[in-house]
Amino acid sequence: MEMLNKEIREATKAKFEAELSYPVKIVLFTQEPKRLVLLGSLQGQDCYFCKETRRLLEEVAALTEKIELQVLDLKADAETAARFGIDKVPGIVVMGEEDYGIRIYGIPSGYEYSTLIEDIVDVSRRTTGLADKTKEALKAVDKNLRIQVFVTPTCVYCSSVVRLAHQFALESPCIRAEMIESTEFQDLSNRYNVYGVPKTIINDTISFEGAVPEEEFLENVLKALQPLATAQK
Repeated sequence: MEMLNKEIREATKAKFEAELSYPVKIVLFTQEPKRLVLLGSLQGQDCYFCKETRRLLEEVAALTEKIELQVLDLKADAETAARFGIDKVPGIVVMGEEDYGIRIYGIPSGYEYSTLIEDIVDVSRRTTGLADKTKEALKAVDKNLRIQVFVTPTCVYCSSVVRLAHQFALESPCIRAEMIESTEFQDLSNRYNVYGVPKTIINDTISFEGAVPEEEFLENVLKALQPLATAQK
């Protein structure tokens, strides 16, 4: 059974033909249920959508020669997973010649399918649509930041927040941005008290709910840097 219907497949292919520039590599970390080992608080939880996620990415990659899909096993390829900071499955890295810190945890379905496609376009172009003022501010980020955005596939507002996080990561080598499908990783959602989506966590120190404009998102990112700067004094 195909994951993409004919209309979506044709629309995605046309978008790729019109907008892709440089090659994109997608790395999917998965694991067979009988061998499943998750790290941290998620240990022992089933990966309900690993097969579907792989099938979806295979269909997307088949739409253009500019996408290379690599499928790895979380346990068998543990060293590579650690290098990418992947600790749960399905875990997706969208990268070009280098890793831009763009991560997707969970199947990118529903509204998050558009997030995946726009991520691919941005990485292929090696640039984003962020305002010049935002790009300039991100150049000053000199400490590692981890942005986690909790979403659900049916949330109409979630994709815009994930897109901001992923674009910030592409523009700054110090930022890693993760989309986390909250219902697939319930233990993690409970840990961060995710009662509504989108919910954004930055370095475990800054959190906020709802869709926010680019300027406010940037303010929160810069605010997360303050404790790090103070700690180094």
